[in-house]
This record gives sequence, C-alpha cells and structure tokens, in this order.
Amino acid sequence: MTSSAIGRLLDRAKGYVDDGDLPTCQLAVAQHGELLAFETFGDGVTNESRFLVWSITKGVFAGLVWSVVGEGLLDYEKPVASYLPEFATNGKDVVTVEQLLLHTAGVPLAPLGPPAWFASETRREAFARWRLNWEPGSRYQYHALSAGWVLAELVIEVTGGRDYRQLLTERISEPLGLTTLRLGVPDEDQGDIVDLVVAGRRATPDDFTAAGLRYPGPPVVPPEAMLILNPPAARSVGIPSAGAVSTAADIARYYQALLANPGGLWAPDVLADGTGVVRNTFVDRPKGGVPANRTRGLVVRGSHAGAERMMHFGPGTSPRTFGHDGAGGQIAWADP
Repeated sequence: MTSSAIGRLLDRAKGYVDDGDLPTCQLAVAQHGELLAFETFGDGVTNESRFLVWSITKGVFAGLVWSVVGEGLLDYEKPVASYLPEFATNGKDVVTVEQLLLHTAGVPLAPLGPPAWFASETRREAFARWRLNWEPGSRYQYHALSAGWVLAELVIEVTGGRDYRQLLTERISEPLGLTTLRLGVPDEDQGDIVDLVVAGRRATPDDFTAAGLRYPGPPVVPPEAMLILNPPAARSVGIPSAGAVSTAADIARYYQALLANPGGLWAPDVLADGTGVVRNTFVDRPKGGVPANRTRGLVVRGSHAGAERMMHFGPGTSPRTFGHDGAGGQIAWADP
C-alpha cells in the first residue's frame, strides 16, 4: 500500500460526499495489523461516529460461532434440532448448523420480528412455526435474517444461557480491543450512532443492461424498509445477522485479526476453514449468476468469471479475498 494510492482512495470517497452522492462516508484501510488510513467525511460526523453495518454483522457473528465451535461446544454437522428441540417441526429436523451458515437451510424468509425477537423464549416459539421453502442443502437463497436468529439461539444454548450480545463483546470485541464494535446497544449509549438515510435513486433494468449485468429484479428488502433500525429500540435488540454498530476502523481491525489470529483467539483449523474453504457454490442469481462462494460464515472472491463482483470486493483483489457486504452500503474484506 502506497501513500499515493491511499490518497486517491480518500479523495474519491470525499468527492462522493462533496458532490452530494453520499451524505457521509467513513472508511479505514489496515495492513499487518495497523491502520494506514481512517477518515470520516460529511457534515456532523467524526471518526468517533458509529454506523449500523448491516450484513457485515454476519461475518462478525461468524467469528463468535467459530469461537464456540473451536471449543467443541457446537458441531457444524449436527442437526439444529439436536440443540434446539423447537426447531424439529415441519421437516426442519434435518437442517444442520452448517446449512445455516451456508444459507442453504431452506428457511430464507422465515418471519421473526418485534415483539417476538426481544426474548429467547418467543424466538424459539417462532422457530417451531417455521416451514421449509425447499429441501435443506438442495439450493442457495440468501437468509437475510432468519439463519442469524437460529445461530444466536444455538450460541445461547451451548454456552449455558449466556446472552449472545454479551458473548460477542467478551469473546471478540474486548480481546481484540474493538471498543466501538457492539451488537445490541442500550438506548443511553446510542448518541454516537449515525441514522441511516436513503440516498440516490434505485437502479433500473436499463442501468443493469448498460453495465453488462443481468437485472436481478427489485430488491427483496426495499431501501426505505431498512430505516426500521433507526429507532433506539430496534438498535438495542442486536439483530445477530444485521444489527451490529461500529466504526470502519474497528471493522478493519477485526478483519486484520482474521488474517493473523492474535493470541490464538480462534482454533487455527476452524479459522482457516471459515475464511478460506468454500462449501457453497450454488448459483447466486441476485449477484449476477456467479457462484455463491460461501464459507461457513463469509464469502470468498474466487477466480471465476465475474468474481470481481463478489460482494463488491473489486477487481484489484486476489482470489483468496474474503469478507461480507452490508445492505446499507457497506463493504468489508481482507485480502491474504
């Protein structure tokens, strides 16, 4: 990484804000465990401002899952129902822990929202009502929220009832010194979180055609619907697949940790598997028909045609690049 390259990156990001394309932009670049750049652009925001990171949360929560797997508390290959009996209904008894992480569990749109999401008991009651959309393991469809809730309950179950949000802090954020990365922020601590706003216009079929891409259809979740997480109560619940808040710097530091495993935070074989072993190559149609390339928690860029579009990592990354994007306009990745 050269200072001139970083300078061009910062200038381009600032330009998007100055031109009115984005209300704010916060970004960080790290290498060999150290921040090379960390800047925040926009009115009323600073480097202390935190942002909702949406599905970047999936990659962070995967780190918590890997932690309990490494201790032998959770087995990828076991049925979810062997840990959570409520999940055994309506044919879901065959769904495995791994399938939740690979988005092949067959419950992509299973409903769970307020007020049920506020308590473990009501979340598990919701699991019992869920029905399969298709045979588990037979296809891929992005499980935007559903799989995360089940993974959270699994973590609670195998750790003797510990709160998954506190466990994320104790097992991931605190050991790595990530003081801003939290899942489930109390109302009184939300003053530094920036509200999400809808910016720009929605892409049309003609926009996709002009870019040489297949139009995937309208978004499953309209941008306006994501404003549901602006209220304090929604931020405090800590949606395990989309509700984390952080600065860009702490997200960058987290991905540096995935590269270096400081202090042996994760079992080396579990970490290597989660960051590098692709176990889901089903076609990802909304992403332009490329393979999903999912590990047990993340996405690997790969070297197939169209790989540069994987999670928006870009053409300058290597095939081993891994990470996850977020629906609110976030991108996070590390390149080994």
